[in-house]
Amino acid sequence: MSTAQSTSLEPQDDPDGQMPMPFPAAAQYAQTVMAWAREADFSALQVQRGLAYGAHRLQRFDVFSPLAASQAPILIFWHGGGWTNGYREYVHFMARHVCALGIVLVAPSYRLVSSHKLPAAYEDALACLAHVHAHAGEFDGDASRILLSGHSAGGHLASLLTLRRQSPVQSSIRACLPISAIQDLHHPAPPTGSLEERVYKLVLENPLDDAAMSPICWAAGNQTPFELSIGEHDSERVRLSNRRLHALLQAQGASVAMHDLTGQSHFDTHTSLVQADHPWYGLLARHAH
Repeated sequence: MSTAQSTSLEPQDDPDGQMPMPFPAAAQYAQTVMAWAREADFSALQVQRGLAYGAHRLQRFDVFSPLAASQAPILIFWHGGGWTNGYREYVHFMARHVCALGIVLVAPSYRLVSSHKLPAAYEDALACLAHVHAHAGEFDGDASRILLSGHSAGGHLASLLTLRRQSPVQSSIRACLPISAIQDLHHPAPPTGSLEERVYKLVLENPLDDAAMSPICWAAGNQTPFELSIGEHDSERVRLSNRRLHALLQAQGASVAMHDLTGQSHFDTHTSLVQADHPWYGLLARHAH
């Protein structure tokens, strides 16, 4: 594996670009994490970029490994962006902190709704997990110790992949640590112009898939530990859906905890991970080792 790095950072997405951001805070978040990705120092890490887990140009992932890694746990972290936007580079700023814990970081991209609506992103998440599991040794990872996470829409994918069991490879998931995830896509009467309406108009291929694509609908029988994180100023949808999922998971066989991050917005819950001593990394290490 090479430690060579590219000096430029070109977003890996549809050549025609992504949809406009739904509100200014989302645009500011994207600018911030992309700037951090450009400025990041990966010189002490092993890096592989643009590895393919499928034929589509968005079915790619980047890998960051500790230099001395051997049979290390693997964290797959999906970027957010409401399934309409986002790049795997959103995750790059976390690489040094994750690798410092002796964990390999995998940052995937996935098909966005500009080209394929849900369930395409979920199918990509499943395909990515299967590929990482099969090829873990190629980046010094342990296929039996895979952890899943993601922010916002990425947290939704991590949660859905953990709870909706469809493949034997999902038994390798050690824990799920979603951040500000959308755990319930269903809404009986989404207000005009709302993000809930956006899910039905832009995100779902079939509006009746709102339940099938909701992690909260797959909680029964869960055996995988969960660490749910939400911001004090997260949206009502995010906060309520995580609290409801937490209650359901408490009735199952595995441990689950809810972390309410004081004073943090939907985007702060991810950008605060720029701090190496953030408590979330302690949770990650505890489940990984």
